[in-house]
Amino acid sequence: MSQGLLAAGSVLQRSFAAPGNQAQPQSPEDDDRKVRRREKNRVAAQRSRKKQTQKADKLHEEYECLEQENTVLRREIGKLTEELKHLSEVLKEHEKTCPLLLCPVNFVPVPRLDPVAGCLPR
Repeated sequence: MSQGLLAAGSVLQRSFAAPGNQAQPQSPEDDDRKVRRREKNRVAAQRSRKKQTQKADKLHEEYECLEQENTVLRREIGKLTEELKHLSEVLKEHEKTCPLLLCPVNFVPVPRLDPVAGCLPR
C-alpha cells in the first residue's frame, strides 16, 4: 500500500517538477508583462471574433440577395415559358391559314452554294 502512495506521489512530483511548472518568484515586471500579454491576447481574440461575425453576416446578406435574385429569375422563367407556349399556339394556328405556306411555289427548294452562308442573316 505504501508503494502505491509512493508511486502516486512520484507522479505528482514529476508533474510539479516539469520545466513549465516550476514555481519561480515573479517580479512585478514579470507580472506586468503577463497582464499586458493577456490583455493583448484578449483584444486580439475579440478582434478575431468580430471579424468572423462580420464575415458570417456578409455571407448571410449575400445568401439572401442570391435567394431573392433566384426567385425573380424563376418568375421570369415562368413568364417566358408561358409566352413561348402562347406564341407556339399562335404560330400553329397561323400555319393552318398562312397563304405563303399554302402556296406550292414556296415548296421549291432554292439551291445555296455555301450551306453556312445560308444560315447567316443577310
